[in-house]
Amino acid sequence: MLKFFRKQFRINSLGEGNLKKYFLYAFGEIVLIVISILLAWKINDLNEIRKNKIIELKIYDSLYEELELNMKSLNGAIEQYASDIVRLEAILNYVGQSPEQITQGAKDTIVHITYSELNILDGALNSVINTTKFEMIESTSLKRLITNYPTEIGVLDTEDAKVKKIVVDDVQTVIEKYLSLADMLPKGKTEYSAIKKFGAKSDYHQLLQDKNYQNSIVAWLLHTENLLSLTKKLRSRTNDMAIKLSRELGYDLDG
Repeated sequence: MLKFFRKQFRINSLGEGNLKKYFLYAFGEIVLIVISILLAWKINDLNEIRKNKIIELKIYDSLYEELELNMKSLNGAIEQYASDIVRLEAILNYVGQSPEQITQGAKDTIVHITYSELNILDGALNSVINTTKFEMIESTSLKRLITNYPTEIGVLDTEDAKVKKIVVDDVQTVIEKYLSLADMLPKGKTEYSAIKKFGAKSDYHQLLQDKNYQNSIVAWLLHTENLLSLTKKLRSRTNDMAIKLSRELGYDLDG
């Protein structure tokens, strides 16, 4: 019906010779069409912005969860490395003691110090960096932290691998030469009484005098000190990223 009246108006205007009035009407229709197109374009842009924002928040949320887990792992690792350093320094101080001076506590320290592999998650991080998701992140400072994070994880993993190699290839090899693994079995259990009574005995004094053992303990200590420093640095970076992400997500930092 509306189209009919418009058409009729145009015909009447031309029929009456009112060309100026016709052109004004035609111009008005063109303006309305242009405005409608621009409005539709703007609405479409707003919808795209809204969709991108939703995707961006999902990216932030997955990264935040991964960083929270990494913070727990890093905090635990820092405590472990600090404890390992104290034990390794104690072992070095046992060197030179006579068999009678080596206490049961010293033996327990030598036997029970172990290596724990550090596991830092980076699945969500790599998913962002290696896809178009990365371009959806608006914060420049956050992008920089995300870009540098894998490199820092790699440096930490490299140092951790060195410690693992020292423990597995050097320390454990020498320990097995002088110590009976029966010493690692729980005390006071009757099912282990035979191996503890009749099994081969450990020689802690000779172990402590072994040059390879001393060198491997020193190497373990030095690399663990470096590992502790790198872990603290990565924890700081992780915390910075988590804070920025929490602000982007609108989380209550004081909660």
